[in-house]
Order: sequence, then structure tokens, then C-alpha cells
Amino acid sequence: MIKHRGFPGRLQGTDFQFVIRRANPKGVTALTVRERFRDRRPPDRRADAGFMQALWEQFGEEPFERGNLDAGRLSWLFGREVVPAEDPFDPASYDALLRIDVNVAQASFPDAFNGKGEEWA
Repeated sequence: MIKHRGFPGRLQGTDFQFVIRRANPKGVTALTVRERFRDRRPPDRRADAGFMQALWEQFGEEPFERGNLDAGRLSWLFGREVVPAEDPFDPASYDALLRIDVNVAQASFPDAFNGKGEEWA
């Protein structure tokens, strides 16, 4: 499992984690498409936006390995803003390649792309 150096571990000031420390000994947690409802709590929406901003700053439009990115947080974006970058795609692999669908991501999280998002320093 690749560890993405320099990627924020969590949303600053919260317990919303973005990465995992080690591989799951019971097996890889598969990525699934989770529906985001309009009535989600504001902290959950901020965590999604912060995670998207971190993905954009780290990888841009280039494909990236899932590696140590948190499956739960990634699943909130998977199938919309983050899509498979390979065919066939294995949702239960740390080596799976993903990419950001820039048009969809910019429409969903405009602040993550225009520099008005959170600071990760």
C-alpha cells in the first residue's frame, strides 16, 4: 500500500480522517458509491470539500493510486467526482487507479478549485 506523503491526515480541527495508517489485516475495504443527500450536516459537507481540495492539490488531473486514502471518505466522492482510471477496476485494491473528474468536481466543490478553500499548512 502506497502512503501519500504530504497528504493531510484529517480535516483540520476535526476528527474526519482522510488517510489510514496501515493496511487492514482483515482485507481491503471496497470503495462504494454513497449517495449524498441535501440534508447532510454542514461538518460532513466541509469534510467532503476539504478532501476534494486535498486530492486536487496533491494529484490534479493525473491518475493516482488509492493507497492509504480512507475508503469511507473516498466513497462519498466515488462514482461522481472521483472515478476509476483503469478498466477493469478493482474497488477492493489499494493499488487501484483513480482520477478526478474535473468538470463534475468543479461543479460540486467550486471552492476547492478557486483557492477559497481551507488552508492545509
